[in-house]
Amino acid sequence: MFDVGFAELLLLSLVGLLVLGPERLPRVARTLGGIARKARASWFSLRNSIEAELRAEELKEPLKHFENEIKSTVDDFKSTVDDVRSEVNSLKDLNPAAGGKAGETDEADDRK
Repeated sequence: MFDVGFAELLLLSLVGLLVLGPERLPRVARTLGGIARKARASWFSLRNSIEAELRAEELKEPLKHFENEIKSTVDDFKSTVDDVRSEVNSLKDLNPAAGGKAGETDEADDRK
């Protein structure tokens, strides 16, 4: 980001030594170092939270696709069940005498 080489650091140190003096320069350097450390930590924290949000969004897309597939499968199943019900109802209409007693015969009376 900042392209600071050794020559620039030496020049900044000499200017700081002349302006601040030898007794205040270490304290100011420590303070500036702490500020830079806090700024870097804040930047990394922000970057990590943004990356986590992007990963969460990437995971949501396949889940939405899967949800749509499940919904379409359920809708297909419901339509199939409705078709079967209408077939059963039409068969009941054709043979009203059966009345839901299919499979019963006179053999049960013979066994008595």
